[in-house]
Amino acid sequence: MLNTTMSNDFRQNFENFRRTVDQIFGNLAEQGTDRGPAQATFSPVIESAWTDHVVHLRAIVPGVSQNDLKVSLNNNQLILEGERRRPEGWESNSWTQLSYGKFQAAITLPNGLDLEKVSCRLHDGVLDIDIPVSEARRPRQIQVEVGTSDEQKSINATGTTH
Repeated sequence: MLNTTMSNDFRQNFENFRRTVDQIFGNLAEQGTDRGPAQATFSPVIESAWTDHVVHLRAIVPGVSQNDLKVSLNNNQLILEGERRRPEGWESNSWTQLSYGKFQAAITLPNGLDLEKVSCRLHDGVLDIDIPVSEARRPRQIQVEVGTSDEQKSINATGTTH
């Protein structure tokens, strides 16, 4: 009898769980527009790296053409705008796990970059952006000079040299 009771409890709990999940996904599907279920909006993945001479940004934008991509600077922000379009003929009667649509991303840049020399290159679904560090902000090596001991002078507590 205990086994039957536990089995019934498990079945009932599992059935409640299944109904809850079905309800959640049903509600999500109903939140779409008049064109059908809701679609996820595309958002590019952005990563960065830097050296003493340049800041590298990379945006992963598969399926975005050069004509559908805009890169601009506003104050100290790099702004990426664009659109990932559905393939032609996929507007209706299609199913996909990919996301499409317009996107915008704003990246706040650190001070000390040479914003007049920004370069962008789109290749294989990747947008590479290089921004040089201004010459004044680059680390520089300070030469350490060596002197002989008879050239050195000692300073006493009053600040006079001997």
